[in-house]
Amino acid sequence: MLRRSRAMVSSRRLWKSRVVFWVGAIAIGVISVGFALAADLAQHLFTKIAAIGGHGYAPLLITPLGFVLCAVLAFKFFPGTQGSGIPQAIAARHLRDLPDRGGMLGLRVIIGKMALTILGMFFGASIGREGPTVQVGASIMLLAGRFGGMAERRGLILAGSAAGIAAAFNTPLAGIVFAIEEMGRSYQARTNGVVLSTVIIAGICSLAMLGSYTYFGQADALADAPGDWVLVLACGLFGGLMGAVFSRLTITIIRRIRRWRSVTPLRKVILVALVAGIVSAIVGIVYGGGTFGTGYEQARAAVEGEAPPIGYFFGKLLATLAATVSGIPGGLFAPSLSVGAGLGATVATVLASDVGLAAILGMAGYFAGVTQAPMTAFVIILEMTGNHENLVAIMAAAMLGYGTSRFILPEPLYAALSRLYIADALRAHRAQEAAGRAEDPQPEPRV
Repeated sequence: MLRRSRAMVSSRRLWKSRVVFWVGAIAIGVISVGFALAADLAQHLFTKIAAIGGHGYAPLLITPLGFVLCAVLAFKFFPGTQGSGIPQAIAARHLRDLPDRGGMLGLRVIIGKMALTILGMFFGASIGREGPTVQVGASIMLLAGRFGGMAERRGLILAGSAAGIAAAFNTPLAGIVFAIEEMGRSYQARTNGVVLSTVIIAGICSLAMLGSYTYFGQADALADAPGDWVLVLACGLFGGLMGAVFSRLTITIIRRIRRWRSVTPLRKVILVALVAGIVSAIVGIVYGGGTFGTGYEQARAAVEGEAPPIGYFFGKLLATLAATVSGIPGGLFAPSLSVGAGLGATVATVLASDVGLAAILGMAGYFAGVTQAPMTAFVIILEMTGNHENLVAIMAAAMLGYGTSRFILPEPLYAALSRLYIADALRAHRAQEAAGRAEDPQPEPRV
């Protein structure tokens, strides 16, 4: 046993793989921080531009045109970057035999995903950067593995994805849980060390550059009265229902758009993006600009006890749905948390309950309903609000949201979308092989 331990410590191959993971984790942490700062700046610039003229109608022009620009660039120059990025990372783990993992991970994806997500925020899209950071993190780790001479193992993608979540949200524990629950749907003992170390290093980089903070401030409300559990029940069930509705609509619309645009695809990509941009602009103007961007400010205000306008959650859900199906790059995490906070605040208004507590419970119920990943939901919310006193209540709301969503929609959103990317990658690979055989016909046998 001692001899084996010494061999492991002195193994050059083992230390080489560790260095690859550590260097990749540092790169993920640093790049994620830069991505976050650039995204925040882009959203701030959009807010200023939207206010030009004092009437707030500028998004009617710039948002639809921006959607079209982002969708066309993604379609022509950065295929595989559309949408969240989490389905692509999940799909890439299953495409180990395809070159470049079906084109869904790599340097081109890193550049395109970050640039177009930032551009989408500059045009007011209701998107987040957390899902894209997962795809970027997986791509960085895969590149680090190649430079380090490692095989393209699934563990590289798993570790990179988890580190991306940890660095994006400044929530290391959520990164680990995300790797177990969403990316892996199983957990292998031999990968736990590399995932843990990668997440820790990426989290340390984020903390060192941005400091320790909670995205949604500190919530002091406690679920300590019997009546508060009625709020838990309402937020969990209603959040799960609305999360399932959002997921089902997303899957159905994306599938139909993909079939519809199989002929003259570029023209239809432009049309879909234009319609989605118009919907986003109209909803944003109706809600006073509150549905544009990530929704961090609205969610933070709700957690701190300031209720958003009645029906805000519905407007944010529509804007997020439009951005998700439009074909532009951008994530769901931040907008979904904002929808959940608004949903909880609405429930609190109806039940005359504490807005801050309801916002947190609504985030847990709705986010678990959308992702069907309840552990990730309540861990992210705990770390982002620092509200550890309500651990049991948040867990209950997340489980209720998950159960309600699962009853309505048996297949999780990211899993369903990943199957579409797998099918596209396999179809493209077969077409390339067929074209290669046609260009290089076999010589005729001599008679």
